[in-house]
Amino acid sequence: MAAIRFDDGQRSRGKLYSISVTGGLLKLAKPLSQGDFVEIGFQTKVGSVIGMAEMLSPTRKATDGTLQPFRFIALGDDDHRNLRMALQSVADQSYLGMSAVHASTPKSLF
Repeated sequence: MAAIRFDDGQRSRGKLYSISVTGGLLKLAKPLSQGDFVEIGFQTKVGSVIGMAEMLSPTRKATDGTLQPFRFIALGDDDHRNLRMALQSVADQSYLGMSAVHASTPKSLF
C-alpha cells in the first residue's frame, strides 16, 4: 500500500502495483488528474520511501479502481537509497526463486 498526500493536505491510499527508481503504478479507487503533484510514501523491509511525484495519465480501469502511473520528481538521499536497496533485494530474491518484498504503508508515514 502507498499513502498519498495532496497539496491541500488531503490524504488517500492506493495499492502499489509496481515500482522502479523512476516511478511506479498505483491502483486507486478513483483516478487523479494527470499532472497532479502529490507526495507518495510507502514502507519496504529496508525502510520507508517518501517522495514527490507527478501523476501521469491513467492507463486503464481495474475491477475495483483505476491503474495510474506516476513518476518521481524528488526523492531525498535516504529515500532514494532505501528504494534502490529494496529493489535490489527484490531482484536478488527473484533471482534465487524466493518471494518478493511486500510493501506496506505504516500509519506514521504522513
